[in-house]
Amino acid sequence: MTASSTAPTNVASRWDDEQAAACKTELELRAYTSRLLGQDSRLVLHGGGNTSVKRAETNIFGEAEEILWVKGSGWDLATIEPAGFAPVRMQQLLSLAELTELSDVEMAREFRVGTIDPAAPAPSVEAILHAIVPFKYVDHTHADAVLALTNSLNGAELIEQVYGDRLLHIPYVMPGFKLAALCADLYQRQQGATTIGMLLMHHGIFTWAQTARESYERMIDMVSLAEAYIHTHARAGSRSSDLTSSSFSSHDVARLRCEISEVTGVPMILQVDDGPTATAFANRADVSVISQQGPATPDHVIRTKRLPMLGRDVTTYARIYEQYFAEYATRSAAPLKMLDPAPRIIVDSQIGVASAGRSAADATVAADIYRHTIDIILDASELGGYRALPAADIFDVEYWDLEQAKLGKGTPAPFAGEVALVTGAASGIGRACSELLLQQGAAVVGLDIDPGVGDVASGPEWLGLPCDVTYPEQVAIAIEAAVKRFGGIDIAVLNAGVFPPSQRLDALDLGAWRSAMGVNVEAAVVLLHELHPLLRLAPRGGRVVVIGSKNVAAPGPGAAAYSASKAALTQVARVAALEWGEDGIRVNVIHPNAVFDTALWSEEIVEARARHYGLSVAEYQANNVLRVEVKSEDVAQMCMAMCGPAFASTTGAQVPVDGGNERVI
Repeated sequence: MTASSTAPTNVASRWDDEQAAACKTELELRAYTSRLLGQDSRLVLHGGGNTSVKRAETNIFGEAEEILWVKGSGWDLATIEPAGFAPVRMQQLLSLAELTELSDVEMAREFRVGTIDPAAPAPSVEAILHAIVPFKYVDHTHADAVLALTNSLNGAELIEQVYGDRLLHIPYVMPGFKLAALCADLYQRQQGATTIGMLLMHHGIFTWAQTARESYERMIDMVSLAEAYIHTHARAGSRSSDLTSSSFSSHDVARLRCEISEVTGVPMILQVDDGPTATAFANRADVSVISQQGPATPDHVIRTKRLPMLGRDVTTYARIYEQYFAEYATRSAAPLKMLDPAPRIIVDSQIGVASAGRSAADATVAADIYRHTIDIILDASELGGYRALPAADIFDVEYWDLEQAKLGKGTPAPFAGEVALVTGAASGIGRACSELLLQQGAAVVGLDIDPGVGDVASGPEWLGLPCDVTYPEQVAIAIEAAVKRFGGIDIAVLNAGVFPPSQRLDALDLGAWRSAMGVNVEAAVVLLHELHPLLRLAPRGGRVVVIGSKNVAAPGPGAAAYSASKAALTQVARVAALEWGEDGIRVNVIHPNAVFDTALWSEEIVEARARHYGLSVAEYQANNVLRVEVKSEDVAQMCMAMCGPAFASTTGAQVPVDGGNERVI
C-alpha cells in the first residue's frame, strides 16, 4: 500500500491543562502524559518506551511504602491506562541495584516478588533503572531524531555538541540489570545541577522531573534540540528521486509472499509500501550499504529482523540468516532454537519496501518501524554515515527471552496469516462470512457496491472496498489493492448476487434476466479468472466457496432468472473444481435457502413469496423440515468449515444449509 505519515514535522508539547486537570490521581496523570508520548510516532512505536511515577502507598498493615508504578509488559504507551502500570516496592528495586550480578530469570522473579498486586502486569525490564533515578516522574522514548544522532559515525561528538551536560551520555549496554547498574554508577559520578536526563547510545533517551508536565516537556525539548540540529545539518536540501512509482505485478507480490511463507512454515501477510519515499530508498545507489547496517535500536529486531532482504531471493536470505545464527548462538550459555530465517522487511527496486508478519497487525508494525528507520538512516547518513550496533549485540537482543516475550505466545487462530476476499460483504451472508473469518484470524478484503462496506469492520486485518463486481476494471483495481495490503488471496467467497422480483416466464422482463446473469454468473466468472493466479500461490492451497441456492435443485415458480443464474453459477463452480484441482485449489458450493437477514430479501419480497405459497411471513421463514429459521451466520459457519481442514480432501461438493427442504431431500 502507499504509505503516508500523519506525524507532525517536529515534535511539540501536546499538554492540555483541561485534560490534565481531569486526572484525579498521580497515576492517572502519569497515564495521561504517557499517552501524549505514545501517540507521537516520532517518539515511540508499537509498545516501545516506558514511563514511571514514584508514590507512597499504605499497605494492609497501615505502613507507608514507596512504590514505583512502571509501565507493564504488554501495554502500549499510546493507549495505556492506570491498570497498565505495575506497582513495585522501591526498596526491592534499590536493593537489586546494589547487587553485582543478577540473571534475567532472577531479575524477572524478583520483580514479581516485589510487585504488590499479583494481578498487575509484569514490570518493564527497565524497572531498576527507573527506580535509581531520584525523581518522581521518569520518561523514556526511542525518539527518531535522537537515534539518528546516536547512530551516526561520529554520534558521541554530535551528542556532546547538541546536549552538553544536560544529559548523561551512556554507552550501549544491553537493557536489563547491567544497564541499570551502569546508569546508577554514572549517575552518581557525573550528574550535575543541569542534568535533566540521560541518553543511551543506540537505544533512546530518558528525562525526569518532580512533576509529570515538566518531565514530559523536558522530553519534548530534548528531542526538539536533536530535530533542530538535523534540520540544519542533514536536511538543508530536499530528498527526491526521479523514480516515484513502482513497477510490479500482483503476481510478483503473491509469489514473494508464497516463498516467504514456505521458509517460515506458516502463511504470512505481506504488505507493500510503494510510496515515493519507500521507492526512492529502494532505488538509492548506496542502498546495498546503508540498508545492511542493522536496526536503529535493538528492540526493533524482533519485528524486522536484523537486516532487510535486498531483492527477492528468499532462499539466499534464509541461508545467510542460518549462518548468522550459527555464528552467534555460541554466545548463549543455554542452547538456543533458531527462529524462522525468513525476512520481515524486503527492499526491492521494483516493489519498494514490503513488510511480512504472521498477521496484518504484525506486518503493519514492521512497516511502521522500517518507515521510521528509513528516515533515521537517511538523517544519519547525511550527518556523516549511518552505523548500527554490531551483529553480536543485535543477536543478543533478538534471542533474549525477555524480548521475545513481547511477541506473545499461544495457539494461532485457524486462518492466521491467510487472506480472504468476500463479495457482497456489506450485509447478510457476506458480512457474516467476513466477520467470522476475521474472528478466526484471517485478513479480509470485503467488496460490495454499498459504499459503507469500509465500515463493516476496523483494524489492520480489514480492507473494505466499494466495488461493482459487474465491472471488470473495478474488480482488477480491487484485487490489486488487496494484494498490496495483504500480499495475496487464499480464500474467495463468491456471495454477491441479486434476486429479481418474482415474474412468470410469460411475463419475464429480459432486463431483469440479464441483470441476474450479469451479477450472479458473469461477474463470478470474471472474478475467478482474475483470482486463479493468486489462489494457486496460496501457502495452504486456494479455496473458493460459492454461495449458490436451494433453487438450483428445487426452483420455484416466478424465479426463473434467479434459479437459472444460480444453476449456471453452480456449473461454473463444478468446472472450476475439475480444472483447478491440479493447482491445489478446492471449490465447493453452499446452497442456502430462505436466509432472510440478507440484502436479497427485502420486506416486500418476503411478503410476496409468503403470499405465493399461502403462508404467513413467520411460517414462510421457518418453512423447512427442521422448522428453524436459517440465518446468515449458519451459512458462514459452513463456509468456515469448507475453508478449514474438515474439507481439506473435498472439492466439487454442494452442501445445503436450508433447515432441510423436502423438495431437495
